[in-house]
Formats: sequence, C-alpha cells, structure tokens
Amino acid sequence: MFYICMLVTALLPIAVGAQNTNPLQKYTISAPGINATFIPYGARLTNLYVNDKNGDPQDVVLGFDNAADYVRNDETVHTYLGPIVGRYANRIKNGTFTVQGVTSNIPENDNMGHDTLHGGKIGYDQRNWTVVSANTTSVTFSLLDQAFEGFPGNVITYATYTVSAGPTWTSRLVSIPLDEPTPIMLANHVYWNLGAFVDPAGSTVLNHTLQMPYARRYIEIDNIEVPTGAIGAVNGTFLDFTSPKQIGRDIESATNNCGYNCTGYDNAFILDRPRYSAPEATDVSMLTLSSASTGIRMDIFTNQQSLQIYTCDNTNGTLPVKESQQHASNTTYVEKYGCIVIETQQWIDAINHPEWGQDQYQIYTVDSEPAVVFARYDFSTLGQ
Repeated sequence: MFYICMLVTALLPIAVGAQNTNPLQKYTISAPGINATFIPYGARLTNLYVNDKNGDPQDVVLGFDNAADYVRNDETVHTYLGPIVGRYANRIKNGTFTVQGVTSNIPENDNMGHDTLHGGKIGYDQRNWTVVSANTTSVTFSLLDQAFEGFPGNVITYATYTVSAGPTWTSRLVSIPLDEPTPIMLANHVYWNLGAFVDPAGSTVLNHTLQMPYARRYIEIDNIEVPTGAIGAVNGTFLDFTSPKQIGRDIESATNNCGYNCTGYDNAFILDRPRYSAPEATDVSMLTLSSASTGIRMDIFTNQQSLQIYTCDNTNGTLPVKESQQHASNTTYVEKYGCIVIETQQWIDAINHPEWGQDQYQIYTVDSEPAVVFARYDFSTLGQ
C-alpha cells in the first residue's frame, strides 16, 4: 500500500497552493437517505448508498473495497471505475485536433493507436487531485493540468460533490484555462447497477428500465467507435429509448454497435431539449433509470448536450463486486451487461467536426466562460 501511494503521489502533480493529499484516503459525505465515498485518486466515486424499496441501504456503483485496487486496475485492464475523465472525455480521432490554427497531438491509447480515449495514457482519472474543502455533506477536489498529455496550455479544475436530502447527489466540475485556447470536455465515469446484485435479476442491467425522452438523435460511429460525422435518428431502431424500455429488450439487435464484433450499447445520444427549455437548461430530467429488483430509481438532470451510454458489453466475470454487494453465498462477479456507464458530456469528437457547430461548448479561452459540467442525480423508489 505504501509503495502504491508513493508511486501515485510521485506521478501526479498537486494543485498550486494546496497541501499534499493521500490519493487513496476515503472521504465520506452523507445526508438523509444517501451516503457517498470518494478518493482523491481520479476524484473518484467509490461507493454510493441509497435506500431500496424495503428501506435497506444499497451500494449502487461498482468499485473496489481496497482503494489501492484502483491503481492496480489502471495499470492493467484500466476500466475507469468511478473517476473524472479528461481533459477531453471519450474519443479523439487519430489523437489530433486543431484549435485556432494550432495542431495538437495527444497519445493514441485506444484501438492499437488509432484514437485517444479519455485524455490519453495518463488522463485525469490517474491524477492525484487535491482536497481543498471537505465537510459532512460536500467535498471539493482540485487539479492543475500543466499541459498534460500534450493538450494546449494549463487548466485548473475544481470538482465539487454534494449530497442532500431528496436524496440527491450533485456533481459540479468547473474548468478554467489559464493561458492557451483549448478543448475541455470532462465527465464522471461511474459504473451503475441499481439492482445492487441483490438477486439474479439484479446481477445485470438487462432488466433495468431506461428512458431518455429527449435523446432522439445519436452520433454515428465506425467499427472502432470513432464518429463518422453522420447524425442518425433513433426512431424505429434499437437505440430508441425515448419511451421507457428494458435495456435487454433490443440489445441482441445491437450488433457491431459498440465496436467490431460487439453486441450492446456504447453510444453518444444527443439531447434535444423541449422548446420551452434551453440548450443548457437543467429543468427537466434527461434520463431515468430504475431496477425492479431494488425498486431504486435514478433521474439525471444535466446542462450537457449528450449522454454516452455503455452497457458493460466487455465485462467478463473477472471483476468481483464489493463486499457491500455480496448477497449470495458465493462471491459474485460482474458479468456481461452487469452495469451501465452514463457519461454526461458534450458531443464526442466534436473538435474534429466543426460542421456540427459545437465549438462554443468545447473550446475555451482565458476570456471565455469556464467549462462547467453540472449533473444532479435524484434517487427515489418506484411508486414513491
């Protein structure tokens, strides 16, 4: 454990003016009906408890009991369990982009060197964020990005996580470029299972009911999940979740949809808010997810323009669930479709598609507004 802590601390810069932080120390915040734990390594969510239909607390996110296992995971299979990903989440075609005439090349760490994923070889998920404030209901982390991975200029980011009665978890990510124009697109990369592995049906998300009422379009991708530039309509396809639908209902039709020879969902859905709302409004729920096994329901409100949905198509039964999620006599492992990742973010690789008109949500300068990712997760039980 000491070696891992020293390794992480040595590799990862500390925000200016803040004290050094043990990257694996756990910070727990709580409010009526909700309890969440974070570590500075990746500003990462490790546990989130909410009450089920019987009033029992259930941990609804994947992760590890031993915080050092996050470092080991990142050094091997690197599944991005629970952190912030950035400086630019999701994929960048060929690991390159041009901003105001300056071309940047970012390490191509995905698909055998054909694109960049989640910020490069050492993204925000592997950085030691610094705790700048913590109390019983809120914790704030900071990270000074000193042109990491070849991105232009320096960026300071603050991540504030708060829990409140509702119960609700709120994530606020605020990034400020300090010198050069740069793309910024952060996201929380949480693996959810609202069934909490309480029974066989709750061991996957196939029986979860998902609705994204304003996700009428999606970004089309090639066989390595890089955008082609085309925008598709979900109507009449297996990608249509505008009405409530069990995730497993059409999943077998989603072949080669999440990469070559892959079956499942790994797609960027575009959020077209209703006309009485606004492009970045947080007044209506963008996504509702629920599990009949626990009765837990989650509604997501965000200012972002897109949701990336990944149904853990590549999990293979080698990742054990946490002790809090062991409800069977034998150790439970996360099988295929055993979880779902929901990334609130902007349009994937829009920095390489100016025809989409998304620069105002992706390119930031010293005199622009900061990049803000707001996401609120409201929890309830079915029938409540």
